[in-house]
Amino acid sequence: MMSRAESATPEDREALSKIFELAGKAHVIGITGVPGSGKSTLVRSLTLKIRESGRTVGIVAVDPSSPFSGGSILGDRVRMSDLTGDDGVFI
Repeated sequence: MMSRAESATPEDREALSKIFELAGKAHVIGITGVPGSGKSTLVRSLTLKIRESGRTVGIVAVDPSSPFSGGSILGDRVRMSDLTGDDGVFI
């Protein structure tokens, strides 16, 4: 889906418009900071707290400056591996 969000084709825009109709009540939180400042720890803690209320959580984690992940989502996924077994968390 992320690739479709970046696409400019009419078909992809149509698919996204249908998704946006369903996701209109979602909350979006952005977290930034220097390496080692605790971003992943904060995201993990927030996710656990939100999940206590039964809500689902989607995490898009990209570190474009990381020499380890090269900007991929994998770097943060490894740091938050305990969340991957939760069916209500999407990383």
